[in-house]
Amino acid sequence: MPELPEVETTKNAVLPFKGKILKQIIVNNPSLRWPIDQKAIKKIKDVKILSISRRAKYIFLDLDNLTIIIHLGMTGTFRIQNLGSNETKKHDHIIFEFKDKILIFNDPRRFGSLHITEDPQDHFLIKHLGPEPLEEDFNSEYLFRKIKKAGVSTKSFLMNQKNVVGIGNIYACEILFSSGISPKRKIKYLNKSQCKEIVRNTKRIIKEAITKGGTTLKDFYSADGNKGYFKIELNVYDRENKECRVCKDKIIRFVQNQRSTFYCKSCQS
Repeated sequence: MPELPEVETTKNAVLPFKGKILKQIIVNNPSLRWPIDQKAIKKIKDVKILSISRRAKYIFLDLDNLTIIIHLGMTGTFRIQNLGSNETKKHDHIIFEFKDKILIFNDPRRFGSLHITEDPQDHFLIKHLGPEPLEEDFNSEYLFRKIKKAGVSTKSFLMNQKNVVGIGNIYACEILFSSGISPKRKIKYLNKSQCKEIVRNTKRIIKEAITKGGTTLKDFYSADGNKGYFKIELNVYDRENKECRVCKDKIIRFVQNQRSTFYCKSCQS
């Protein structure tokens, strides 16, 4: 599933459409995670894209008085083609048509979504989100205060978008490895120093992943067709039974909240 670095990479790849005129949106399949409002879609014609931004794992296309909110879901990707190109792929659900280019949203599992709203900050998908991990609001003081009444594991806490946005399974595993903290450990028992380590490693790892274009495992490609190369930096994720890069012990995989979790029992406690 695309996490913050992958969504940021996708957002950066589609930034050239900022300032361009969106001629129309063609919906081939409205049955995504939430049904697409086709009446609202049909009203969007010959409008200028004023800005393109990201909040958490959502991409915003801001128009004059509307915002299009896009979520990539588990397998959603964009690709850019020339207008008039005959290339089509299975699961091309949405096409954004511009003067000489088209932006295509492809999503095999259809867990992605597209919403149109007048007030994105008050949208039900957005209004309860936590702070961005790279912003100043996400700091050790915030984290230490937030965990006091949390009865969940450290990994579950980090993946809850109400606590901090954009951290999914891959980066939660990597952040906890770099912080020396077991994903099984209850987060409310962490001290201030450990909270500081989590925040520091979160910011470092997310920044590095964005720089390298995200992580390509099975599904993620940026809109410009490039793979993400952060996979070569992964210490624990998807490395079951391989040697830990630090202690040479074997990386362990177990299922936690129906997701695969990877960690080193010697390096993380």
